[in-house]
Amino acid sequence: MAKENFSDWSKEELVKEIKKLKKRKKYGIVWEDKTEQVVELCKEKLPVLVEDQSRNIVTSKEKPINILIEGDNYHALSVLNYTHKGKIDIIYIDPPYNRGNEGFKYNDKIVDSEDPYRHSKWLSFMEKRLSLAKSVLKRNGLIFISIDENEFAQLRLLCDEIFGEKNFVACVTWRQLHTVKNSARFFSKNTEYLLVYAKSIHSIDRLRQPSDKSESYVNDDNDGKGPYKYDPLSARNKNIEYEFYFEKWNIHWKAPVGSYPRYSQETLKRMLKKNEIVWKEGWKEPKAKRFLQQVQEGVPPSTLWDGSEVGFNANATGELAEILSRDAFLSPKPTGLIRRCVEIGIKSKDAIVLDFFAGSGTTGHAILNLNNEDDGRRKFILCTDNENNICTDVCYPRLEKVIKGYENQNKVKIQGTKGNLRYFRTDFVDAEPTDLNKKGLVDKSTEMLCLKEDCFDAVKHEETFRIFVNSEGKYLGIIYDDSGIEPFKREVRKINHEFVVYVFSLDESAREEEFEDIKDFVELKPIPAVILNVYRRIFK
Repeated sequence: MAKENFSDWSKEELVKEIKKLKKRKKYGIVWEDKTEQVVELCKEKLPVLVEDQSRNIVTSKEKPINILIEGDNYHALSVLNYTHKGKIDIIYIDPPYNRGNEGFKYNDKIVDSEDPYRHSKWLSFMEKRLSLAKSVLKRNGLIFISIDENEFAQLRLLCDEIFGEKNFVACVTWRQLHTVKNSARFFSKNTEYLLVYAKSIHSIDRLRQPSDKSESYVNDDNDGKGPYKYDPLSARNKNIEYEFYFEKWNIHWKAPVGSYPRYSQETLKRMLKKNEIVWKEGWKEPKAKRFLQQVQEGVPPSTLWDGSEVGFNANATGELAEILSRDAFLSPKPTGLIRRCVEIGIKSKDAIVLDFFAGSGTTGHAILNLNNEDDGRRKFILCTDNENNICTDVCYPRLEKVIKGYENQNKVKIQGTKGNLRYFRTDFVDAEPTDLNKKGLVDKSTEMLCLKEDCFDAVKHEETFRIFVNSEGKYLGIIYDDSGIEPFKREVRKINHEFVVYVFSLDESAREEEFEDIKDFVELKPIPAVILNVYRRIFK
């Protein structure tokens, strides 16, 4: 029972209340935090991964390995906070919109529109996952979040709190329906939104959307600068007194009334020296050469995305039906929408993309298509639960068919994109920090360590140690027991290569003295300490 008078409070209680009041927000979003079972479970159990090798797909050892994790995304993100902290280039998520009719569950109960704590439950759910997601983003990483008007305002304030208001990048409006619904009572809802935030807005490069206008660049002087087109020296805006004397042609040029110059006088002088200003008889003014290589990085993306460019909802439903030959998912997103996010947010072709509300697997499909088109080595990590068998019956079969190829509804054979996929499920070990439980965590750490180091191909599989390698020649060693140290060292000498080595230790030491004779070959890390330290931060 709450105490009514401060005189009834102890000194410790008063100090605690004062500290609490100091932390009280002056502005922001406030909600009643609701206890969530999957979060509470982590006080007793620690999440790990278990691989289902029967679902692994390997088409080429030269191609990157993609990951599908079946399980609650809070647990999956907890694991990724160890394996991929600061490694993810871009996150795209399509979370529950909390409309009260789409089956959003909280503690295994559907949250309907009449639930008085509907918004609090959704915010509690999202806050925990977005906080974990922020940790896995690179410093120059971006997150794109699909949402509609039901939780748009709340999500914007929540993201301001988690990522920082200064790291807000844009709000994109997506026209996702191309027709007007006559059944609408008030307005026909044709749009949804994407909120875009940076991990650190000062660390991201200029954002550009690919723009192929090569057909306009028809001129080429064969001087090594490549194709170009002619651009005016001025642009319409407002009247600014500005003129320039082109001595080469003995003409005085003045920016026309109602326009402004595109280039400073100093820039014009440099361009003249480089033969990048042209004047021809009959022209009203000289023109600049704009080279294709100057614009190949793309153009600034608009905050209005039309479904005719990135796909409508109907396109998304059709894409999935073509692959699975049935209506398997009510509201997938089109691959073009995800592709636009990736093309804007990532310049590198070997980036890592995360989607922890993976649903039908659209993000994975989009990445496989992109890699197939430009020989990229992008990787995706998808996380989804198996509610209504969405992972095993929709997401996984979709990815499998896209990779291997399939026959569409018209009986036309569609060639596969190729690629590799590893399938994991979340599992648990006891959290109480006894020696026995620490050993249990070590015994179940193999998949997490392989994922962290991107080494999956087994070279040596012994009871007390294992050795893995990847396509780039990186070696990983895991030693599960003291008796595995010496035989592992013998293998290192045979292979004669540098290793990342995780060695069982009940404390935070990596047993360096026992590896002194091969110290030039091994980078030692203690397990389970390296994992437990991350979990202590998350589950404190």
